[in-house]
Amino acid sequence: MKYAIIADIHGNLEALQAVLKDAKEQGVDKYVCLGDIVGYGADPKECLRIVREMQIPCVKGNHDDYCSSGLDPDGFNEGAKTAILWTRAQLNEEELLWLKSLKFVRIMANFTLVHATLDGPQRWGYILDKLEAAASFPYQQTPVCFFGHTHVPLAFVRDTAVRGGTYSRFKIESGKKYLLNVGSVGQSRDGVPKATYVIYDLRSGYIELRRLDYDMETAMKKIIAAGLPEHLASRLTLGH
Repeated sequence: MKYAIIADIHGNLEALQAVLKDAKEQGVDKYVCLGDIVGYGADPKECLRIVREMQIPCVKGNHDDYCSSGLDPDGFNEGAKTAILWTRAQLNEEELLWLKSLKFVRIMANFTLVHATLDGPQRWGYILDKLEAAASFPYQQTPVCFFGHTHVPLAFVRDTAVRGGTYSRFKIESGKKYLLNVGSVGQSRDGVPKATYVIYDLRSGYIELRRLDYDMETAMKKIIAAGLPEHLASRLTLGH
């Protein structure tokens, strides 16, 4: 069984299409999503439609939460706040209700899904170092947990101590716990301007990070045409 683990699509239809095409070519059987289907990009409605039609199990991201709950996004930077309010206006009541109904944490076969952290999934904290990862491990009930939110692919491992760093491909080892960020489909932030996702092969135990080119120019033109802040388009080329 091969799973595609996707996160932080952020309304980037072109990036999502590239990921789904590649996953199919790689023989993926199932898909899961770690949240933030919407926000920033110009195609929230279409990305949401695809995820729902494919019946992809999802957890709630902070942009999904703020778009669907009606909460005031004052804590966000101006670009993100503008995108949340714009996205909220693009979705109908039924779509917003679907986003609102998503859980913060889900357990699948032998792995866990969360958008942010396991120690406070609704608080939208970040995991970027070993200390932050260590706070989530006590709440992890499965050998592997996948998370998103930071848009930076990192792997943390707990055996006798917590270790962490970047990765491309490795094998899950028995007796250890893994906390893995899968990067972002729609808005890379680690300096690599590509659509990023992970394949988890349950049979072999291998985790593989995949980075893909996509029609970025079209995605950028759509953001500008929608009247969203121009830097939301230009940052796609920089990967941050």
